[in-house]
Amino acid sequence: MATAPKLHLFDVDGTLIRGSAAAVEISRQLGVTAQIEELERLFVTAGLPAADFASRAREIWADLTVAHVTAAFEQAPWLDGIRDVWADIRARGDYCAVISLGPSFFVERLLDWGLHAAHASVWPAVPFTEPVEPSGILSPAAKVHTAERLCGELGLRLEDCVAYGDSMSDAELFRVVPSAVAVNADHHVAGIATHTYSGGDLRDAYALVRG
Repeated sequence: MATAPKLHLFDVDGTLIRGSAAAVEISRQLGVTAQIEELERLFVTAGLPAADFASRAREIWADLTVAHVTAAFEQAPWLDGIRDVWADIRARGDYCAVISLGPSFFVERLLDWGLHAAHASVWPAVPFTEPVEPSGILSPAAKVHTAERLCGELGLRLEDCVAYGDSMSDAELFRVVPSAVAVNADHHVAGIATHTYSGGDLRDAYALVRG
């Protein structure tokens, strides 16, 4: 009996971007890093809802331009080997996608690197002329629902998935897939991952589950 293809699901903030996040890199371009780091702290330690985080970030980023986003994306500390990993996944007949709480106008740029799908919090177009719609902002629980929807579209199950993540927002997904790689991770996922990787090259993390 043929083995079902695998769906590799990647987090972005802290996982593909080592030691940073889309919001931090965007804020760096605008000179408002301190403000966004305070929001990050409230999200992690005080339970600030993801939709409230996005609404406040939208205010902080009122002057954001496409040029800022481009610079933030290009200058972010991405892991090495991302395109190589996604090319290998495709060559094996498997699938790769990102599911991120970060803004869609940043995350969807990764489609050009070889992804099958990129799912992120839905933000208005840059430069902003509209508010953030709370219903479009993903939560950690939404990562599982998004994974289930992707599986349905591909004729797969969560049992066919491999997840890669680093923090609290990935924990729920880690608990429902059979294989999960903690990448430069904190305590929220390190203890529930099936594999652990620390370093700067996604090819090495992928090798742990490539088979």
